[in-house]
Amino acid sequence: MHVHPAQGYAGDVFPQLAFQWWQADEAVLMDVRSDAERAWVGFIPGAVALAWRQWPGMEINPDFNVDLLRAVPSDKKLVLLCRSGVRSIAAAQRATELGLEAYNILEGFEGDPDNQKQRGRRGGWRYHGLPWQQS
Repeated sequence: MHVHPAQGYAGDVFPQLAFQWWQADEAVLMDVRSDAERAWVGFIPGAVALAWRQWPGMEINPDFNVDLLRAVPSDKKLVLLCRSGVRSIAAAQRATELGLEAYNILEGFEGDPDNQKQRGRRGGWRYHGLPWQQS
């Protein structure tokens, strides 16, 4: 497992490497999905929950920058997770602009849709058997 190069942030990592860094206390794991997604689809116990965009209008969270900087010590990496690894790229770019070493988690929480347009069967945090819960 390794880091894939990226533009505007430190890189892309698969969920397993992000989990290893988090468990080794080398990184802060941040879930940037909306509060509704975490409540309805599932969440990662212990991850920092900070929406990049908020439901229902999916407007950018105006408190994101301030809350992000409060949540991440300057001596730790930041690994960001969303549904499929797209919003977390934008959040990683913002975190990098704010001076953090930020990584996007490839595949996200749910992974890419399969041929039936259903998520959860082609990659993602849950697919790889990493810790998560539903409320």
